[in-house]
Amino acid sequence: MPTESGVGTAVPIKPGALALLHTSPAHIPVFDALRDEAHQGLELRHFVAEELLARARAEGPEAVAGAVREALDRAVAEGARAVLCTCSTIGEVAERAGAGVPVLRVDRPMAAAAVAAGPRVVVIATVESTLAPTVALVEEEARRAGRPVDVRTLLVEDAWARFEAGDPDGYARAVAEAADTVTDADAIVLAQASMAPAEHLTRTSIPVLSSPRPGLAAGAKAVRER
Repeated sequence: MPTESGVGTAVPIKPGALALLHTSPAHIPVFDALRDEAHQGLELRHFVAEELLARARAEGPEAVAGAVREALDRAVAEGARAVLCTCSTIGEVAERAGAGVPVLRVDRPMAAAAVAAGPRVVVIATVESTLAPTVALVEEEARRAGRPVDVRTLLVEDAWARFEAGDPDGYARAVAEAADTVTDADAIVLAQASMAPAEHLTRTSIPVLSSPRPGLAAGAKAVRER
């Protein structure tokens, strides 16, 4: 069951709050900073469940569907008006859980932007389990937009170990270096929210897209509309 990061006992979510379901505590300061920059006054509640990603990587995203639903039900019971899932591996499972409030994938706005950029999309990930869900999402957005799309993938195999070892700078550099090797693409998608810092380290002229900023904007909009 997810727990609220840094909170010893459950704290009710304020009415109108956006709950964020993370699989790493490293995402918390990223989304707090984006909120302070562009969505002042938006109440965020962070739920961290690292075990969901570990199990999804080992057994597949469907294996955690029940646990994800429990996490969403908890957030809704405590008053969340919307939930943003920041993990791309389990995003599809969360989105279709039917929690009674909008449940958004952090990477959907990014996928839509990639499709709008052109038909040649390269998806980069550092966790293999993220590739298939992200490719499927880009293809879904292409069908929705009535646009053709050709999706290629690139796995940065050694980068995730740096992230787990607490080396975010080395992790970002490895991702950026991989992005700079991409050619013949209209957009490069950084599939995981953890990869966002690499967006500003790349030298390629191809648009490099990350998910936290547009994902949080979508979450804020969902809260306002309810």
